[in-house]
Amino acid sequence: MASITYDKATRRYAGSDRPAVDALDLEIADGEFLVLVGPSGCGKSTSLRMLAGLEDIDDGAVWIGDRDVTQLPPRSRDIAMVFQNYALYPHMTVAQNMGFALKIAGRPASEIKQKVLEAAKLLDIEQYLDRKPKALSGGQRQRVAMGRAIVREPQVFLMDEPLSNLDAKLRVSTRTQIAALQRRLGVTTVYVTHDQVEAMTMGDRVAVLSDGLLMQCDTPRALYDRPANAFVAGFIGSPAMNLVTAKLTADGAEVGGARVPLTRETIAAADGDTVTLGFRPEALEVATGDGTLPIKVELVEELGSDAYVYGKLAETDAADNKSNVVARVDPRTPPAMGDTLNLRIRPDELHVFSATSGLRLP
Repeated sequence: MASITYDKATRRYAGSDRPAVDALDLEIADGEFLVLVGPSGCGKSTSLRMLAGLEDIDDGAVWIGDRDVTQLPPRSRDIAMVFQNYALYPHMTVAQNMGFALKIAGRPASEIKQKVLEAAKLLDIEQYLDRKPKALSGGQRQRVAMGRAIVREPQVFLMDEPLSNLDAKLRVSTRTQIAALQRRLGVTTVYVTHDQVEAMTMGDRVAVLSDGLLMQCDTPRALYDRPANAFVAGFIGSPAMNLVTAKLTADGAEVGGARVPLTRETIAAADGDTVTLGFRPEALEVATGDGTLPIKVELVEELGSDAYVYGKLAETDAADNKSNVVARVDPRTPPAMGDTLNLRIRPDELHVFSATSGLRLP
């Protein structure tokens, strides 16, 4: 097992005006499960491929343990990769697919058979060892691809959106299996996904990327409770955090006709006459009196245990998409479409960001 270090690692593509990955500084501890997450084109898969040796590194370095692997070919890095398309040989059985890398390495047949059987037991695919991949479901094929990585006993597992080809229910069960398996094996794992729910439920830490830059890397709980900037705040969480532009006043901010109190420290740190207020759907409560946000209900989404109201600030220009608000309400007494709800933000659950830089204000 080994730690991983990205030391200002940069990747530029010809013809692009900005790096695909820009000076990535990131340390991953031995045995840690780290998830790289972000929207399409943010550089997460490129970062993984740089670690695997499948992409050149234009500046900086990548270390696995105490070895600088920046210039090493993939086969010399002691890594195993799991892809989203399984990449199984169709003419081989499951057992042959899982043991192929060991066969190429010249390992004895008895050792290959033992390691394949041990991995198959871990993944509960013993009964499929004599089948061809075409006879397996998508979830079973993904477990075979996992088994092929496990038998190699690498220092590092790399996983590039391995669940994206599975249906929703199977994704939930398979991600649980992968997370539990990684903790049993204790192998350092870097996992790429665009699904922030997947990231939050699987990773020891989550690194959020945008436009090739690392926005924040922390535990799932810290990302949710204290996002470093408005991008992380809006990306992490489902439904996403509400982000509304508000005009500063002498003692707070004004939004939707309501005044939201802010501390002097926050007001002093603002770099303009507006700020971005962030509040999660569950941070809103139905209230009466002054200081409430009037929300005109456009859609009610009932999920059984929860209900979410989607609407607009009633006193904001309807064309202003930033006035969209999502609130969690009592699922047993949801409002009707067209109603106006008066909501208050719980003071200890308000986040304030700079309207220009997007950075979190104190």
